[in-house]
Amino acid sequence: MLNEAQLPGGVLLLRSASEDNGLDKYEEAFRARGYRALSIPVLETVHTNTERLANVVRAGGLIAQQTEKGYAGVIVTSGRACEAWRLVVEQLAMDGRYSREAGGWSTIPFYTVGQATASALSAIRDSFPSYPYAPNDIRGAAESGSSEKLAHFIVSDLSARSEDARGRKLLYLTGDKNRDTLPKILTDAGIGLDSLQVYATQGSSRFEEDLGNALEGVQGLDPERDESWWIVHFAPSSAKHTLPILSKHFDMPANVKTEGQKTNTHRHARLAAIGPTTSTYLEAELHLRVDVVAEKPKPDALAAGIACWDREQGP
Repeated sequence: MLNEAQLPGGVLLLRSASEDNGLDKYEEAFRARGYRALSIPVLETVHTNTERLANVVRAGGLIAQQTEKGYAGVIVTSGRACEAWRLVVEQLAMDGRYSREAGGWSTIPFYTVGQATASALSAIRDSFPSYPYAPNDIRGAAESGSSEKLAHFIVSDLSARSEDARGRKLLYLTGDKNRDTLPKILTDAGIGLDSLQVYATQGSSRFEEDLGNALEGVQGLDPERDESWWIVHFAPSSAKHTLPILSKHFDMPANVKTEGQKTNTHRHARLAAIGPTTSTYLEAELHLRVDVVAEKPKPDALAAGIACWDREQGP
């Protein structure tokens, strides 16, 4: 980042940079157009109901208060849910004692969205190859790249299994923000679910520190020179959390400038949003002015929109 201080214009991307081959597509799209691009994580994941999940895992798939029956399967739709399962398996591994029912997981299918989630579950199995609490039968993956596809896959898979399996519930590991597509399809098909929230997303506790460190790393510019920055929001959920902190470092553009309002820093910000939902929230709820909304939620579309605004409107 230090060697980019001379580039014209800064773009602050309020998201975690991807680690795809060491390059982030959003940062690269802006750098290709001569911008200095910084990604700052704004959200963090915390595990919830860890003890409840541990009790479920320890029981080997047997449904509470129905010890004669077990779950027909486990639904895992995100890497964060995989992390929650791994955390519990690691904790139980440290204990070193297996319950009588522990081996039940070896015959219970884990239904996953997409290859990445399936690979994360496989990694747990590979880390604990002889451990009875690790996932063993992993299904879905490439055939189910979305929640809707996974739901239809589960319906089809259960219909091909024994009548006993079709009559049992599925354990559904969720976060705090879930669409109802998958549960509705399964419920309409007469399949019962036990939902257990195992993680939640919240504002990053490190955002202020990370932002300060990132901005300090590009202070090669004249400290008395006014700096022009674009701040890009990717989700309404993080906007309210970041606004007070951003206001310490940037002059944020308000929808309506109040009389006598003064600027606080040498950094003037313009706002962009990845889509209309985020833009509407910024304007209607936080009373901020958004100058650019990406035509498509993709790196090139976002970078092109900002570059076009700068060419036509000027700094």
